[in-house]
This record gives sequence, structure tokens and C-alpha cells, in this order.
Amino acid sequence: MSTGAATKRRTAVDIRGRKGGEPIVSLTAYSAVMARLVEPHVDFLLVGDSLAMVEYGMDSTLAATPDMMIRHGAAVVSATSLPLVVIDLPFGSYEASPEQAFATASAVMAGTGAGAVKLEGGQAMAPTIRFLSDRGIPVMAHVGLTPQAVNALGGFRSQGHDEAARRRILEDGQAVAEAGAFAVVVEGVVEPLADEITAQIGVPTIGIGASVSCDGQILVLEDMLGLTPRVPRFVHTFGALAGAVDEAASAYASAVKERRFPGPGNVYKPRG
Repeated sequence: MSTGAATKRRTAVDIRGRKGGEPIVSLTAYSAVMARLVEPHVDFLLVGDSLAMVEYGMDSTLAATPDMMIRHGAAVVSATSLPLVVIDLPFGSYEASPEQAFATASAVMAGTGAGAVKLEGGQAMAPTIRFLSDRGIPVMAHVGLTPQAVNALGGFRSQGHDEAARRRILEDGQAVAEAGAFAVVVEGVVEPLADEITAQIGVPTIGIGASVSCDGQILVLEDMLGLTPRVPRFVHTFGALAGAVDEAASAYASAVKERRFPGPGNVYKPRG
């Protein structure tokens, strides 16, 4: 287990110190129940804006709001004691200025007790990352395929296939690391580029659809558990819970219809 003999919650400093060491394990979590189940196995949990799709059934991450992030983030923090909890800053809540980003990030951290925030973007967001870091807010960056920019990117497509794109994404990774990000999520880029970013920046890279050589990996928990009907190519399904849920619900429905549930042990008898 990644947590080993840890007895206190991990921090951004701990994660930053794992560069080049034992691979960092991470998953998303949006609820107390799921966070509590996976806590023993991860180094950090990301309360991602992907909750807009997974939990609310929306078509993209763009509809996530700060209030959503705070509600779900507080649940994950309250249910766990060991992993660092990182909260996504949702679309439209930080891009306008470093001051806007600070207002959102400080509200998210104060409202959840989380240890860090994550924001998307490369060179353009480097000044904001520096602004937040200088004011005591640990920032995880995110480069490559950035879901909040899905419309500008033309869809959920892998990145870094030509030299211009490779150079831009590499420079994005370098810029956010130099600006003070304690780790960088590298998503949906060609494998050699992920390897190059990992080798060239001084903070951990967290891969998702990138390379096994990244300093760590992250997946959306529900994707990994086989609970979502359609997953990206880079996801490996480590569980098949959709079938188990369907089977359990079917058994419950049959027991209700056949009046086998509730049984004698599930009802209250009068006190004699």
C-alpha cells in the first residue's frame, strides 16, 4: 500500500519530494463513501471537476461550479485522514486574473480543508500559479489535454503529435514547474513527450493517458471500477462493479416483488 506506515495526512511538500522515487498513486473521489474505501491505497485524492460528468450527468466538466467543488471536497476531506486532497478550480473561476484565482482558491481551501488546488493551463497560467504559490496556496498544474479547453482543442483528442505541439506542451510543463507548481498532471499526450516532460522538470509528473515513466498516475475512480459505460482508451478497468450493482439491484427487486424482503430479521417486533 502506498500509505505504508503514514500516520498523518500527506502534504504538497510530501508529493513534491517524491520526484523520481516510488510512483505516486492517485484517484479521483467525489464522495465520503468512495474516498474512505480507496484512502489506504493512494497518496493523494483529486476532487476533480469531472464530477460534473460522473456525478451530475453533464456532457463536460465546464458546468462544475465552486460550490460543487466545495461541497464534494469537504465530504472527501472529512472522510479521510491520510492522503493529500487536491481540489480542481472549475472553469471560469480563475482564468480572468491572479486575484480572481486567489479568491476562488482561498474559498475552496477554507471551505473544504483541502491541502492544495489544481488548475489547467501552461505558460498563460504560470503568473497565476506564481501568485497563488507566493501567497501560501499549493498548486498542482495540468498540461496537455486540458478538458476545460475541450472546445478550443476541437474535442478530447490526444496531444503532441507534431513538432510545434510537442514544443508548446513541453514549454507549458517547464513554465508551470518554474512558477511553483508542486506537481504537474500530464494528460492525453504522446508517450515520448510525457517522458521528455518528466525528465526535464523538477517536480513530479502525474500521468493520465501519458506514460508509465511519469512520476505517478491518476484515473477517474468510476472509470477504473467499470462503472461508466464508455471510457477513454487510456483507462484500464481494474474492476467490474457495474455488473455487480446490476446483479444486486435485480436480486433486491425480485425479493421485494416476491415478498421475501423485508424478512423476519429486517423488521421490528413489539416489545413484550
